[in-house]
Amino acid sequence: MEVERTLGLIKPDAYAKGVVGRILARAEEAGLTIVALKTVHWTRDEAAGFYAVHKERPFFGSLVEYMTSGPVVAVLFEGPDAIKKWRDLMGPTDATKAPTGTLRGDYGTSIEANATHGSDASETAAFEIGYLFSGFEQVK
Repeated sequence: MEVERTLGLIKPDAYAKGVVGRILARAEEAGLTIVALKTVHWTRDEAAGFYAVHKERPFFGSLVEYMTSGPVVAVLFEGPDAIKKWRDLMGPTDATKAPTGTLRGDYGTSIEANATHGSDASETAAFEIGYLFSGFEQVK
């Protein structure tokens, strides 16, 4: 297994529910190491830049609106197969279809308010990590 880095976001709905600590604990229990961590409250431009890959999608506007509705916790995880491990822990994107025991199944309520975000590939992770964390913020 390759040691990877991936970005995780704890979205505004999970932040508002007060489950940030539980989500982080579950990530660590799954074998992910927290390399960097911070709370941000994005502007519309910052959220739009992060989700620019979805700019032409019909849900882009509501996604940007939702992601600016409250604080977001950004986490840089590291570990063997970190991308797959985090995505498996999160569960399916649509929280209404996510099984109990996954983060989205336990803490999400919809396809948008689904508690967490995770990079879907190493290229995406590189962009997302660089977008949120400067080099000096990352433990080497």
